[in-house]
Amino acid sequence: MSVPTLVACDLDRTLIYSKNALWLTGADKDAPGLVVVEVYDGAPLSYMTRTAEELLLKVKAAASFVPVTTRTQAQFERVQLPGPPSEYAVTSNGGVLLHHGVPDVAWRAQLSATMAANCAPLEQIETYLAKAEFSPWILRLRRAEELFVYAIIERDAMPESFVTELSAVCAAAGWGVSIQGRKLYCVPLPINKTDTLAEVARRTGATTVIAAGDSLLDQGMLESADIAFRPLHGELHDVGYLASHLRLTSVRGVLAGEEILGRIAAELDG
Repeated sequence: MSVPTLVACDLDRTLIYSKNALWLTGADKDAPGLVVVEVYDGAPLSYMTRTAEELLLKVKAAASFVPVTTRTQAQFERVQLPGPPSEYAVTSNGGVLLHHGVPDVAWRAQLSATMAANCAPLEQIETYLAKAEFSPWILRLRRAEELFVYAIIERDAMPESFVTELSAVCAAAGWGVSIQGRKLYCVPLPINKTDTLAEVARRTGATTVIAAGDSLLDQGMLESADIAFRPLHGELHDVGYLASHLRLTSVRGVLAGEEILGRIAAELDG
């Protein structure tokens, strides 16, 4: 293409799907062919359709494709997307900027300085989440790259009042909250996909950005894109997020990932 274009795509529940998120409701004989794109502990974990695999190859050939994920670098490296590796990738919700697979040290230092000046320390949020009274729904608590905290939750046992209170605590500390499936994320506001993707666009000279995502952590990235897509599931769907430049899929689950790639490929052909 004569004009540089970045295609930034969230991974889980946007581009790739676990078996519990496929949402295939038709007859089994009519199910699409699936491709394993992630193996964990020797077993398949994440999938995309065969058609999505072919479409992603087309997108990569026509634009600079940037995976943008809340996964840590190690979790991201388990994912084997079709086609050549991307020059840039964003992991840890923007906390890690990879260039040819190597973390950018200067970007990490810049973020660390911003967080030190504007955000409460990770330990403060971690201590709050570790309260004994939250144990019925916070099953495991983890740190990601020493940047943010996430928890494996029992969502049905988690009261709405907890989410409201946690959101207020985090907001006062310069942090944000996102719930995706069985994971609850607490992330410092300077760590975000939007700013890191803007840095990739600056470095590559891209003048057009197409983005896709499903969670609240993707909202800023979608808002700043020239064209954006979201599936009919996820946090953004639940809150009814809409925008003039936002396109919604007609389906949910793994077929939404295929539809997103098909519509992006059509944009690039146009």
